[in-house]
Amino acid sequence: MQTVSNLLAALREGDYSIRARGAGHGDALGEVLAEVNVLGQTLREQRLGALEATALLWRVMAEIEAGVFAFDDQDRLRLVNRAGEVLLGKGSPQLLGRTAAELGLADVLEGDVPRIAEKTFPGGGGRWEVRRGEFRQGGLPHRLLMLSDLSRVLREEERQTWQRLVRVLSHEINNSLAPIQSLAGSLEGLLVREPAPDGWREDLGRGLSVIAERARALGRFMASYARLARLPPPRLEPLDVGAWVRRVALLETRLPVAVKPGPEIVVRADGDQLDQLLINLIANAADAALKTGGGVEVSWRRNGGDVEVRVTDEGTGISDSANLFVPFFTTKPRGSGIGLVLSRQIAEAHGGTLTLRNRTDARGCEASLRLPV
Repeated sequence: MQTVSNLLAALREGDYSIRARGAGHGDALGEVLAEVNVLGQTLREQRLGALEATALLWRVMAEIEAGVFAFDDQDRLRLVNRAGEVLLGKGSPQLLGRTAAELGLADVLEGDVPRIAEKTFPGGGGRWEVRRGEFRQGGLPHRLLMLSDLSRVLREEERQTWQRLVRVLSHEINNSLAPIQSLAGSLEGLLVREPAPDGWREDLGRGLSVIAERARALGRFMASYARLARLPPPRLEPLDVGAWVRRVALLETRLPVAVKPGPEIVVRADGDQLDQLLINLIANAADAALKTGGGVEVSWRRNGGDVEVRVTDEGTGISDSANLFVPFFTTKPRGSGIGLVLSRQIAEAHGGTLTLRNRTDARGCEASLRLPV
């Protein structure tokens, strides 16, 4: 019994290396010793697994770029990773035990999450994605705070966006400037020729007409760009979805647009902006359907907390989905390339989404607009 007592005391102290001799199944005491030995082995394996899991967790936390902070129920810091130390400009010994207010984290420890916050820390400033979670340790509640630096990601996205925009702008402007330069050179040569060739006035008039038309096209293009850049915030008012869909569907006169009835739903939205969005979607659907002699249908339904408005056509479908929402990209001879971009911008300004995809049930395309009810 003294041996059993000593073994149990060792287990209580965390020493799982001691084993009892004489453990067997021939008598009651031997069986007790055998069970104590098995218990010691089990606890040893569990502690080893916990140590390995903890080591892996710390390795992961040390490698991730997001700052990770754990606070107890008194808002005192109990855990911080390497990125968090760099962010606050101090090591763990100087940070642990201090309150969120003392560390300058009180504002991000409260409020809605996830969210984007602009904040400056000793280790750097910028835009941060704020996320929080909860866990319990020792029976007490703790809060986990994660701060991810979005500045570098956003700068890279911004750089790629500018590259795409400059590429499209350059293409469009060069398409207008090249014929203007060529015609201007030809007309200049025509004017200095002696004697003047027959019909030079007609040639001059036609050349100037082409130059004027290209200049007007370039002006329309820049006006479209200005329109895209100056979209105002929506003015939210009650909007009956059914009446809105039926009214806009009647504006398409090239072919009849079928309206599939849906439930009575009212949303808070900017009616003028949503009119423009739906006009663009129906016009695109009609353009595609006219090429194949197909039809266009508009429907709406409730989907959870959203209303989903669908515009389907029986056209040829989407051939280049990667550039659908690239500003000024268009496959139409006289298209501006801002209709879908502007439409998605309007949808997102209302807290919704806009997606386009090829239909799976038939030929054609389906545009899906989701708006919060």
